[in-house]
Amino acid sequence: MARSKAPPVIDVDRKTVEQALERARAVLVASDFDLLMGIVTCYLYLTALVRSQRTTIARLRRFVGVSTSEKLAGLADQGGALEPSPDTATHGGADAAPPGDGVATPTADDTRTRNDAGGGGDAAPEPAKGTGGKPPRKKVKGHGRVPASAYGAATHIPVPHATLRVGDPCPVGCRGRLHELSEPSTIVRISGHPPLSATCWDCQKLRCTLCGALFTAQAPEEAQGEKYDETAASMMALLTYRGGMPFNRLAQIQRQLQTPVPTSTQWDVLNARLTMVQPAYDALEHEAAQGALFHNDDSHKGILEFQGKRRDALLATGNLPDPERTGLFTTAIVSIAETRPNIVLFYTGRQHAGENLDDLLDKRDPGLPPPIQMGDALTRNVPDKHKVVPSNCLTHGRRNIFDEKENFPVECHALLDIMKGVYKLDDDCKTKKLSPQERLAEHQRVSGPLMEQLRRSMEEMLAGKRVEPNSGFGKAFNYLLKRWDRFTLFLRVPGAPLDNNICERALKMAIRHRNNSQFYRSERGARVGDVYMSLIYTTELCGGNPFHYLTALQRHHKAVADKPTEWLPWNYLEALARMGGRAPPFDPRRPAMTPRAPLSADLTPPQAA
Repeated sequence: MARSKAPPVIDVDRKTVEQALERARAVLVASDFDLLMGIVTCYLYLTALVRSQRTTIARLRRFVGVSTSEKLAGLADQGGALEPSPDTATHGGADAAPPGDGVATPTADDTRTRNDAGGGGDAAPEPAKGTGGKPPRKKVKGHGRVPASAYGAATHIPVPHATLRVGDPCPVGCRGRLHELSEPSTIVRISGHPPLSATCWDCQKLRCTLCGALFTAQAPEEAQGEKYDETAASMMALLTYRGGMPFNRLAQIQRQLQTPVPTSTQWDVLNARLTMVQPAYDALEHEAAQGALFHNDDSHKGILEFQGKRRDALLATGNLPDPERTGLFTTAIVSIAETRPNIVLFYTGRQHAGENLDDLLDKRDPGLPPPIQMGDALTRNVPDKHKVVPSNCLTHGRRNIFDEKENFPVECHALLDIMKGVYKLDDDCKTKKLSPQERLAEHQRVSGPLMEQLRRSMEEMLAGKRVEPNSGFGKAFNYLLKRWDRFTLFLRVPGAPLDNNICERALKMAIRHRNNSQFYRSERGARVGDVYMSLIYTTELCGGNPFHYLTALQRHHKAVADKPTEWLPWNYLEALARMGGRAPPFDPRRPAMTPRAPLSADLTPPQAA
């Protein structure tokens, strides 16, 4: 049949179609009527599938493909009724349609709600062997629609079936009984509202016409308290110090949504509530100081108090110590220990990473051995007052070689392949969850010869004058060779890392805030941001809910001040449970709050700097 243009769309209800078919039955032969009946029923079936959104393109293609005649035959056997046949009806549950409800119900295989599919519905069938078709592409982890189970904080409203109940006989007539499935067919609706919402209690006011006495209705208990509650402060902190939304930008959005929260008010709320979360931060800082491994690095961050005219005013009054120092930094320190999750601390001010690490190590137990310090090759990252085992980031050395790939493609490719083997082995050790001692043995067995081959290759190219020492490629070699012991610490000390990537990722939070807010106004503002940022990011590394954590610290601030070590990001839920608090909804996509693999207990640094 030649393809014609699309016919005009007409609006016909089901009853009109049934009446037309009844009139056609009288003038058509039985075979023609059965064919027409099958076509109409098939159309209604497909329409119900599309409208209910319980099918996929792949399933529709299979329906109208090789099995079309079989499905038409099954639907046409109904003998004039437009209801689905027993083999196409869903037996039981909320999806079963009773006779005469006017909806053609999909088959049992089609009743997967798209919100529950989790992977985007049914996958397309694999092509038959020998047909030359390509095999289906492997799905990327995390690809597809978000399942309904991921909405842990959503409000669930039960919807019972309109006509059927548990235990009723099956409407299809198969003598079975209906039972309820463990998982309902869930429909998710997402609604929008201001980040900070407001509730107003309008208390009635009455005045006496004679004496003028005023009587105001008593406000309910939930209306008592401060104007901005704990959840409002937690949301402000998350949006500003985690999402990178400046106070002014949030104020504009709130004003446009008719829930004004001025910029100054946001700062006043967060600044006033810092005392409630400060004890938990102090306990977190003390716990971090006992770590066996520290990653640290710097990023630039402006503070207006120490810049421009404000700096000149401080100099004129003599209130600026060490006036020759002009640098302003945000330092990220990642502390890793044996029996707890990782801790991230941020420090913004005039000190660099090594000085901030020195201040943190002042809180360290003097009986502990010197920790490992991982950073780049800058000397300002190494503390001066405390002994550490310095280690340098191998990724920085690799990056210098990679930058010369266009000028020396053959040499760079060979060197990068050697380093690739080292990183691949380290990834395999993480996948196998080897202990630090087992990981050290594997690196000594496999990575040791590879790193020695890398060192010999660079020395031979420099000695043979195949590379100019003052060129970019030669400087990349010297960067590695001059610090070779620090780059290869992972071959001698259990638990020593290869790179400083974990700290680089942590600094992205401070960089995001810098890119959006540009600067802090004062040293106090920087301190407030560092505390909130440290608590938020450490909670995320623990697999927790930072919004719920900050809210819990504020609501129970007296208990936090009394026993701050019981209110750390990885154990506060236990303290909250003892006080009768409610835990946040569990997010299956986040890791559980379990300690990381322990470092070696007999850590003996070969040399302390």
